Amino acid sequence: MDIEKYLNRINYEGKLIPTIEVLKELQKNHLLNVPFENLDIHYNNPIDLDREKFYHKIVERKRGGFCYELNGLFCDLLREIGFDSKMISARVYDNGKEDFGREFDHMAIIVTIDQILYLVDVGFGEFTFYPLKIEINTIQSDPRGNFVIEEYESDYYKVSKEENGAKSIEYIFTLKERDLCEFEGMCIYHQTSSNSHFTEKKIISKPTEKGRITISGNTLKITEGAIVKTNKEFSSGEYNHVLLNWFGIDENQIKANY
Repeated sequence: MDIEKYLNRINYEGKLIPTIEVLKELQKNHLLNVPFENLDIHYNNPIDLDREKFYHKIVERKRGGFCYELNGLFCDLLREIGFDSKMISARVYDNGKEDFGREFDHMAIIVTIDQILYLVDVGFGEFTFYPLKIEINTIQSDPRGNFVIEEYESDYYKVSKEENGAKSIEYIFTLKERDLCEFEGMCIYHQTSSNSHFTEKKIISKPTEKGRITISGNTLKITEGAIVKTNKEFSSGEYNHVLLNWFGIDENQIKANY
């Protein structure tokens, strides 16, 4: 891994020491510059759990990815800088089923700084800008909202977003360190199963300082806070133009698996 190229990719020019202040800025910069996207799935480009491929796609090709790619590569960057970081498994909450996904449904990161544990995630779409301290039943304020971590059954923790006194469950996770290869089964599942929401339609999204830009199917949505600034459909023939304009990604290169 070329750390300098990676840091250029996320427009980070700050210090490289394993402190919470540095971690916060690295996470925020990553989110603002590297989109969450599932485009390869819809162009039949297999996503392999291979760190070199993650790096080539995200850093050299300036693409995005989904959780295994984004958090997998970011965890390696943190280790290179000197952070005590590890990959963990999470299970995403399905509102429709009112249940959680399978183990390894999602990958997140735990970073330990001065014996304090933090939940780090750059691969979940709309989530926190900054790491969440693993502190039970404490409302933590973030630019993206208020969040709380609670103990759940067995060895799980539950992270939820709180708004107007109501909690919206995001996912449950354990603190057990996982190897990249353990996520292989669910990585394949999310690329191939009709039951995975990743196979339903193309999605690419990234936050802005005040909102979010998302292409979902053939719809472009731009928000600022609670205000929807743009919500318009476009034709399939316009897809590449919209993708290039808002995310700097060329659909033709995806089709060619460049």
